[in-house]
Amino acid sequence: MRLPASDTIAAVATPPGRGGIGIVRLSGPASRQIGQRLFRSGRPDFPGLTPYRLHHGTFHTPAGKLLDEGMAAFMPGPGSYTGEDTVELFCHGSPAVLRSVLEAVYALGARPAGPGEFTKRAYVNGRLDLSQAEAVAELIAARGAVQAELALSRLTGAMGDAARELGAALADLMAGICLAVDFPEEEVECLPKAAFAEGVAAVLARIDALLEAGRRARPYREGTTVALFGRVNAGKSSLFNALLGTDRAIVADLPGTTRDYLEESLDLDGLPVRLTDTAGLRDTADAIEKIGKERGKAKASRAALGLYLVDGSAPFVPDAEAEAVIAALTPAKVLAVVTKADLPPAEPAPAALLADRGLAQVAVSSRTGFGLTGLVAAIRAILTRDAGPPEPDTPAPSDREAAALLAARTELAELLADIARGLPYDIMGVRLETASTLLADITGETTPDDVLNTVFDRFCIGK
Repeated sequence: MRLPASDTIAAVATPPGRGGIGIVRLSGPASRQIGQRLFRSGRPDFPGLTPYRLHHGTFHTPAGKLLDEGMAAFMPGPGSYTGEDTVELFCHGSPAVLRSVLEAVYALGARPAGPGEFTKRAYVNGRLDLSQAEAVAELIAARGAVQAELALSRLTGAMGDAARELGAALADLMAGICLAVDFPEEEVECLPKAAFAEGVAAVLARIDALLEAGRRARPYREGTTVALFGRVNAGKSSLFNALLGTDRAIVADLPGTTRDYLEESLDLDGLPVRLTDTAGLRDTADAIEKIGKERGKAKASRAALGLYLVDGSAPFVPDAEAEAVIAALTPAKVLAVVTKADLPPAEPAPAALLADRGLAQVAVSSRTGFGLTGLVAAIRAILTRDAGPPEPDTPAPSDREAAALLAARTELAELLADIARGLPYDIMGVRLETASTLLADITGETTPDDVLNTVFDRFCIGK
């Protein structure tokens, strides 16, 4: 992880494509020198790139060719994002302009930055711990307000603080038993085993709270799935389009129009959802339709929530294939949607028959919009029944952090059993040390280089 002192990196720090502003970022000991060779101020008394000030001027190649007009800023280390001297060149957001400025930067001695290398340098230089560095990537990738809030909670250091507090509690327990380990022949005061067990249990309870926060936040962080299924012409594609607010699926009176499943992303008040429209269920001799139907059934059976669509204007006909999907999901994960509420209801009403099956239900009309708001609310309520953003004082760990917490929890649970069995303190101290090392992985204090590289390789170039 050590970086050469003479190494200066550069990359475009703004997203690909055209925009009003594009930023070329440099980090390393030669940043200011390179920036000043590229940048020319229109002021005759220009003193050079002054720290923490925006300077207006023009950018030029080493040979003097004009590249662009813009702004330049210099942030000296260790007070910069990376902890090193950093320069940012604010150009017009044309890919051609940014490429030409970047090529000039390379010509003056910088090298291309790798994925996440700016943030890796911030971690190496102590500006961020590993949990905060991961949160940077999560914040960049956030697709909604809740995802951004989850990332910001960790970016402020909440997860690292929690890990360090747990580590400190284990260190106190270790200090309490060290007397017995270091002076086994002496009659010295040592932490009584009842108090030892109580301290371990308190750490376990805090770990459990963090793991529960991660579990509840997972649908918001990773997204969840909703699948529409039911007989042909039940209105699946119409509802799919209505929920998306666009004509994504082909809608026609001809049965079997949807021959394969369609998927699109949907945001339900901060909850990312992958919405799937599946092929209608019916007996068919069409080989392609059969394949599409089976793929759709498999997709629906694995969804976090299935929307079972039933045509409210036609007599209800029980369908064995739909019942198989409901059985695979369980009724608690199925919401019956009675469609075509703008048409006269059939007799007997499908709603009454669905109620007998124990399925929650909502009536809608995709054509008029009737019931759609209630349907969205019902979908979100079911999907977030056992989920939710964590409490302010309980950050939600990432998958990597949760794995470390779970491994530490396993060691501490075994330690409680060892205490109950009356094992010697020196043996039990090994479990404390192992748990402490696992918790230190969260902040990167003991994390191997291959794990660190995996974390930073997921970043975009330029951050």
